[in-house]
Amino acid sequence: MLILSRKVDEKIKIGNDISIQIISVSGDQVKIGVDAPKNVKVFRQEVFDDIQNQNKEAAAGSVTLEALASLLEK
Repeated sequence: MLILSRKVDEKIKIGNDISIQIISVSGDQVKIGVDAPKNVKVFRQEVFDDIQNQNKEAAAGSVTLEALASLLEK
């Protein structure tokens, strides 16, 4: 893992097409902006993990009505 220090309004560049900018820092919360092409999907980790778990459940055929209802709520 690469660890970088940045200040507000400073950026990190990933490849040619992705930039991450520090928008604000307040206490233990950091707001970032991600500039990426539309074909690059950007998710918060917990959302990505939830999608992965739901895909695994769907592939296993064990989707419950509760899981389907939670998808409709999101």
